[in-house]
Amino acid sequence: MGTNVDSGGTAGAVGRIPSGMAILTAAHGERSTGMLASWIQQASFDPLTVSVCVKRGRPIEQLIDASARFVLNIVGTDTPELFKHFGKGFAPNEPAFDGVATRTHEAGVVLDSAIVHIACSVSAKVEAGDHHLYLGEVLAGDGDTEAAPFVHLRKTGLSY
Repeated sequence: MGTNVDSGGTAGAVGRIPSGMAILTAAHGERSTGMLASWIQQASFDPLTVSVCVKRGRPIEQLIDASARFVLNIVGTDTPELFKHFGKGFAPNEPAFDGVATRTHEAGVVLDSAIVHIACSVSAKVEAGDHHLYLGEVLAGDGDTEAAPFVHLRKTGLSY
């Protein structure tokens, strides 16, 4: 824990920063995987860029780094099956999309039940403590832009 962070007021304040929820997907060669991501945000207008944080050592990092691409599949308020399926995480070679309707995209895997998807090309990877911050220039996006996205608030800034 950082030297300026207490487990009470400061951590609670940071936990109140709202974030979207997405299934982050990546593919390279014959391999693909996905994970539940809660630290996502638009980062720039020009070029249109988004950010996503991935805990160090997650299997998806290898695929993002190899392909230099990823897809953010934004979770809606009415898609609890995505939380259940992707919330558990997957081992490096474990199939992540069994039982989930998908289609392929050059940047990763698009989930049919996500409200929107945003395909990105990695423009930067930054070390951010116990996570890596990826900046992705938006290549394409589509979906139901009228659907309500799930917004995540944490009780504390010290854990998911």
